[in-house]
Amino acid sequence: PPEEFEDASEPTKRDRSHLENTLKLNEEKPADDFSGVLQRLRKIYHSSIKPLEQSYRYNELRQHEITDGEITSKPMVLFLGPWSVGKSSMINYLLGLDDTPYQLYTGAEPTTSEFTVIMHGPKLKTIEGIVMAADSARSFSPLEKFGQNFLEKLIGIEVPHKLLERVTFVDTPGIIENRKQQERGYPFNDVCQWFIDRADLIFVVFDPTKLDVGLELEMLFRQLKGRESQIRIILNKADSLATQELMRVYGALFWSLAPLINVTEPPRVYVSSFWPHEYHPDTHKELFLKEEISLLEDLNQVIENRMENKIAFIRQHAIRVRIHALLVDRYLQTYKDKMTFFSDGELVFRDIVEDPDKFFIFKSILAKTNVSKFDLPNREAYKDFFGINPITSFKLLSQQCSYMGGCFLEKIEKAITRELPDLLGSIGLGKKPNVLSCDITGCGETPKNRYRKP
Repeated sequence: PPEEFEDASEPTKRDRSHLENTLKLNEEKPADDFSGVLQRLRKIYHSSIKPLEQSYRYNELRQHEITDGEITSKPMVLFLGPWSVGKSSMINYLLGLDDTPYQLYTGAEPTTSEFTVIMHGPKLKTIEGIVMAADSARSFSPLEKFGQNFLEKLIGIEVPHKLLERVTFVDTPGIIENRKQQERGYPFNDVCQWFIDRADLIFVVFDPTKLDVGLELEMLFRQLKGRESQIRIILNKADSLATQELMRVYGALFWSLAPLINVTEPPRVYVSSFWPHEYHPDTHKELFLKEEISLLEDLNQVIENRMENKIAFIRQHAIRVRIHALLVDRYLQTYKDKMTFFSDGELVFRDIVEDPDKFFIFKSILAKTNVSKFDLPNREAYKDFFGINPITSFKLLSQQCSYMGGCFLEKIEKAITRELPDLLGSIGLGKKPNVLSCDITGCGETPKNRYRKP
């Protein structure tokens, strides 16, 4: 009968109801209104954190300024991985963009050469990177610093989809092994780092049929250091292998990633095929579907904890700014102590910058504060930092106080220990009274490992 032939040419599509149920796309509930909390968060940031950040030029050390657009932005999900592993297909699938004019290009050869930001908008439209970076209300204005070549490789797509009201997706160019950064014409690793620093969830996607962990991937995992709790590893296209082979690949993947990820618990790995076509017959459909649902639940969790994550992110930033201020203050104090009427300022300071340990600069910060030694910036970074910003252009912390405004250091410490945790407490009250603890949000100095399933 002719129907069979039609069937053979057009692969059947999978049922999407689990997507809609898990991500609660059909619920007509009003989104939580966090505008009051966001206002308070902005106020704490501008009054207690930013003054110290500007006074000690923290942005030149970490290249990390926080704009208002970033404080109010939606959670961001970043897709990373080698080319042609199905990153764009996965986004098309999650948003149901297949066979629409706005589906992301997919194919066997490297197709995505841009950083594509998929966000919510009233109607389908494309936005040039130059326009996105110029709009300060969006959280992408800091990307301007990567230059014109990069902005031409940045593109935004607005899609009227319920999921995008609560989250933004970013698709990245595949990591192509043996490809020089220079060939791309912009600092690819720095751009990746910018997105990694801001992502709430990072999907690192692999294709089990072409498992090759090479140098660029090693570079990538070096950049993901400290973000382990946001990483999820996806073994995509899992139905293209027989079960036994899939198990071998799963083992091989862990074997090659183990040296790159050093955390006590392995990251969560999802094994499934994220695209709209039916699974291949004779493969573990039930397993793949369950894995897909757990991944969607993971995504939902990030959406629901977005405010907690945002406050924790600003608090983490404040902790880093405070450490930086304490260090610069200590360098300056040491410099003032060593200077005599006859000494040559530059030589004295070069001595300090070359060997800060001789003057116990880093040790004294550890001794006096509750800073962990893993949070201390690297001393080489300070050589560069003071190369651009002469030590004499800074003031001591003890001099950064005013009669009305109080002291910069006290204000940031109050924000870290009291104001931000209180703000965190205030949003938990409406939700579940018993999860106010820092276990959930990792609001302590040492964030909890969030891989472990509760």
